[in-house]
Amino acid sequence: MRKFRAEEVPDELIIKALETARWAPSARNAQPWRVVVIKSREVLEKLGSVAPGAAPLKGCTVAFAVIVKPEEAPVTFLVDGAIFATYLWLSLHAHGIGAVWINALRKPEYAQLVGAEPGEVVVAILAAGFPAEQPPPKPRKKLEEMVSWIR
Repeated sequence: MRKFRAEEVPDELIIKALETARWAPSARNAQPWRVVVIKSREVLEKLGSVAPGAAPLKGCTVAFAVIVKPEEAPVTFLVDGAIFATYLWLSLHAHGIGAVWINALRKPEYAQLVGAEPGEVVVAILAAGFPAEQPPPKPRKKLEEMVSWIR
């Protein structure tokens, strides 16, 4: 989902989606993540200008910066953060909110714009809002191409 209606997403829906996502698993249940909810049009515009792939942030009404703290899960922080972001993404969709994953790794501008603390890593930013389009599903690999069995 890369195009969103101008209609604001109510905070109640955002909180419901976050409540579901907080049950994401993490190694040793470390939960090394935190989320910054961004509704500021000015900040969304700046975030959307960091890289060409970030353009959907300019047209969304809310975004979620998923930030991890490496010291809380030194070996698994990136995986844990990606799992949390995936749970959040799916939860948003389950609540009727469209979202697209913006890769935030290796872009220090994102960390600065979302207020990440020194040492924290912004894993992803989800641009979100009520869908303004119904794009067809992207092609997927066939199961035979990606599944093998050990019996």
